[in-house]
Amino acid sequence: MVGTAQTRLIVLRGNSASGKSTVAAGIRERFGRGVALVGQDNLRRVVLRERDRPGAANIGLIEVVARYSLDAGYHVVLEGILYADYYGAMLRRLREEHRGPTHGYYLDIPFQETLARHATKPQAGEYGEKELRDWYRPLDLLPGSVETVIDADSSLADTVEHIMRDTGLASLPALEP
Repeated sequence: MVGTAQTRLIVLRGNSASGKSTVAAGIRERFGRGVALVGQDNLRRVVLRERDRPGAANIGLIEVVARYSLDAGYHVVLEGILYADYYGAMLRRLREEHRGPTHGYYLDIPFQETLARHATKPQAGEYGEKELRDWYRPLDLLPGSVETVIDADSSLADTVEHIMRDTGLASLPALEP
């Protein structure tokens, strides 16, 4: 078992440039101290410098960091593309073994919006439309209806507010500085 009955595990998934990192940062900003951001891109691309593939080392590292953070009493926002077929088993284990509430969200945006948002990102020059098209998977949902789909019409503020209320974070105190 992992975490406590009070810790929240929030999984944010979606295609590249769907707003996952921005929403995760908004949740942390709104809540304050006590939210650990576990980002797939940071652990996979920065820490391990690894390609995204089935069975890759980053999958276990993401799980270990999420578990450690939950066991330390932090709420965890785990965000990334996190393809269902590559990461599904790990996410299922976390969901089943977490003592507290677990909430999943899938940020669903059309491919053309992915392209437009990607163009505004700092890494826009590192990869382009071809790579984005190869990576794009429409509604790559986890089995078991464990995710709430949030579409492109939901603003950043509305999405953060929805998740804060839905998870109960809106009514919990932040950790003391």
